[in-house]
This record gives sequence, structure tokens and C-alpha cells, in this order.
Amino acid sequence: MASSSASSSSFKVFFFLFCVFAILSSISSATEAEKEHVLTLDHSNFSKVVAEHKFIVVEFYAPWCGHCKNLAPEYEKAASVLSTHDPPVALAKVDANAEENKGLAEQFEIQGFPTIKILKNGGEVVQDYKGPREADGIVEYLKKQVGPASFEIKTPEDAGSLIDDKKVFVVGIFPSLSGEEFVNFTILADKLRSDYDFGHTTNAQLLPRGESSVTTPTVRLLKPFDELFVDFQKFDVDALEKFIEDSSLPVVTLFDQSPTNQPFLVKYFESPNAKAMMFLDFGHEHIDAFKSKYTDVAGMYKVKGLNFLLGDVKASQAALQYFGLKENQSPVLIVQNSNGLKFINSNVEVDQLAPWLQDYVDGKVKPFIKSEPIPETNDEPVKVVVANSLKDMVLDSKKNILLEIYAPWCGHCKKLAPILDEVAVSFENDAGVMIAKFDGSNNDIPSETFEVQGYPTLYFRSSSGKVVPYEGNRTKEDIIDFIQKNREDETLTPTATAAESGKDEL
Repeated sequence: MASSSASSSSFKVFFFLFCVFAILSSISSATEAEKEHVLTLDHSNFSKVVAEHKFIVVEFYAPWCGHCKNLAPEYEKAASVLSTHDPPVALAKVDANAEENKGLAEQFEIQGFPTIKILKNGGEVVQDYKGPREADGIVEYLKKQVGPASFEIKTPEDAGSLIDDKKVFVVGIFPSLSGEEFVNFTILADKLRSDYDFGHTTNAQLLPRGESSVTTPTVRLLKPFDELFVDFQKFDVDALEKFIEDSSLPVVTLFDQSPTNQPFLVKYFESPNAKAMMFLDFGHEHIDAFKSKYTDVAGMYKVKGLNFLLGDVKASQAALQYFGLKENQSPVLIVQNSNGLKFINSNVEVDQLAPWLQDYVDGKVKPFIKSEPIPETNDEPVKVVVANSLKDMVLDSKKNILLEIYAPWCGHCKKLAPILDEVAVSFENDAGVMIAKFDGSNNDIPSETFEVQGYPTLYFRSSSGKVVPYEGNRTKEDIIDFIQKNREDETLTPTATAAESGKDEL
């Protein structure tokens, strides 16, 4: 309406000017509203922009990623709010799927989308963003990250506002807020501020737990489990970090439906240590005996590099499915070592917990391999491989094999399936080549041979045993051309192996 008025010669000059001013103001407002507050970075400007900021947050995304699309409007809202923060907080994004930015993705070890990194001091310090993925949560999390890493506790009110009885809190106690110990503590607080809340004080009497007359520099970890607090007095940064990481996990982490346990579950699964897990019905008639014995055993074996978890089967269905287990196999005790090998004792009794764990420590327990049954028939063009047939059909085979590692729910896998069928048909009269598929969601993948970061993943194994990933275009012609160029023909026996025919050997 304003624009049509402005174009009418019958209006007075002052009203015409008013309308023009209103139009320009609305355009300016619209431009401001439409302005993108998230900076777009790529290989050409990344280093320059990061170097200009003491603190910048960078999202590495892929245009096709659904989670990235969901994050985008929230990330933009957060960027708009944080642009007016004092000091302003810059949010940026990088299309890590673009070929020209693959170097950045490798530099920051991007293994999934979206991945968000916090870069400090011009990129000298890089930390993982571990906060919420909605606008208000992003804003609050990042405001905390640009504030002090550790807050001084001067009064009982300070202690009451900072220390949450349901969370781990790390506090440094110092005769004076200076010296090497205090400096190292602040370095540690800044390094771990994404994971823990930090405070410092010169008066231990203000703290809710622990000795109140502390005369030497001390780090006290307050926690809502086990002994409730623990002190540490070595101020090497690495030693402090290890102390906090080790002490911030309960002797036994509970896996149930309580939200208060979620932070400890995250820490448990992020730990590089071997993991012992027991799943049982928390309504089991002997649940108290199991809990008591399991806690005792955990105290004994934690020093051997094992972290312990106790899960309610009602809340642990996804975990059981991951290990290929059924609820009727509980109580079940599982150990997964740092190499990913699994060791399982199903329907375990209370008095078997300690002896079985000792056998595991002594190397007497054989690894468990999750596998679908070997198919009774396997006569489709693309052969089905399962964990129990992988060795015979692929790893020990004298054929040239293209192996697809897929998941039944994967959309890209479904699109690739008819193409692989065509490739397999083209080689059906060639005894030296086999096209095969392996369901990576229902079979254990040997990580020492195949690195799988997403589905589908394609590998080619030559007849001599050379294994290389296939990273070419996923067309029939390109795949066939790759196989022909990389095949190594050796003498083959005329009969198929028992595994390839889908039958067990006697």
C-alpha cells in the first residue's frame, strides 16, 4: 500500500517522502532479517577467518544430511542471538562434503555429520562441541564457554549456586589464587569446560563435603555417587585430567530410564577403557544379590582397566540388539575390549561373575561373533555373506570379490542394490569374480580388515588377498571397470566352497 501511494502524483510531497522513507526502512529491516549470521567458510578463507577470532564455532556439514538440515535453522537463530553477545560469538559452517574442503574434514577428523568444533586462540585450541542442538540450548552452552572456565567461590551462596548435587563438580582449593598449581588448574578447567563445571576457592570450609582445613593446593571432585568426593594433589595437567576422567565414572554406571544417569552413560561409552556390562531384569528375584556382587567385582577389576555398567533389560533393548542377544538370555555379562572384541556369558549366575571375569582377564574366554545364520541357499547373483561365512567366502577366497557392507534400512544401499545385481549378472559366467553383500548392522565387522564409517561401504579383495576400498562412482560401468582393472586371476578350483553354496561342511 505504501508503494502505490508513493507512486501517486496526487499525494502531497511530504507524504510521498514519508512513504519512501517507510519503504526504505522496511527494505532495510527485511535485509537485516534475511541476513545470514552464520559465516560460510571453505578451504580458501578458513584459516584467515579463524585466525581473526579468539573464539569461533564451526559446523562441518553435508548438504544431503538430514540432521544437518534440522540443525540449520536452530544454528542460525543461535548465531543471530550470539552476534549481539558481549563479546560477540561467531558461528560458522563448512560444507565438508565438498571435494575442495575434504582437506579440512581430514584435518579436523570429521567422521560424521554434523560435527561441531570450538576453535580458540585463532585455531590453536580445538575442542568438540558437546552441547544441545536447539537454538536456546546452543546459546546458553556457548555463553558458558566464552565466560570464565572456573568461577571463584567466595561465599556459601556462591557454593550453593554453582554446585549441583546431581552432577560432578571440580573445585580447586588454593592458599592463594596464584602460582604454578593455580595456573595449571585454570588450563585444565578451560580444556575440560565442555564436560565439567569448575570452581576455585581459598576457603575449603565453603564446600559441602571434604576436609575443611586444606593447607596445600588440592583438587576436589564432588560427585553424586560412591564416596561423594575425592581429593588429588598432583598438578601436572595430564595427571589432573586422568584423575578427573577416572574419578568421574561411578564404580558401576546404571543404565536405566532415569535422565539423571544420562551424563554418566555418555562418559562411560566415550571412555577408551574395556567395558564390562551386565543386563538383567531389575525386577529379578535375586536383583539385590546381583547388584551387591557385581559392585564388589567392579571394585576388584576396575584397576585392571575395566569400566562397569549395570543395565535394566527393559531400557536396554537397543544394546541387546547390538550384541545380537535376546531378553531371555539375561542375566547376561558382556565384556567389550578396546579392540572391539566381545566376550559374552549368557544366563549367568551370581556366583559365576567373578570367576568368569578372571577367566577373561587370563585370556581363557573366546570372543563372541555376532552373525546371522549362513543361508541354506545362496543362488542369487549377489552372494550373501555373514560373519560366520566371511572367512571362507571372502578372506580366504581365491576369487576377486567386491563386497558391499550395507544396512537394510539404508536408503543409499537400496538405490545401489539393483546396480550391484546388474554387475553380478555381468560376471555370472566368470569364475574369478564374485559380487557379495554383508549386512553390517546384524553381523560383526572385523575392524582390522574393514573400516566402516557409514553405509554402504564397498571393498574389493583381490584373489591374492589385497583389500582396497572402492571409492569410485556407483554406476554399473564404473564398478565393472574397477573390477577388471584390479582383478588378479589365479588358478581356481571348479567347485564352489560350502559357504558359497549356503551349506555347512560336515
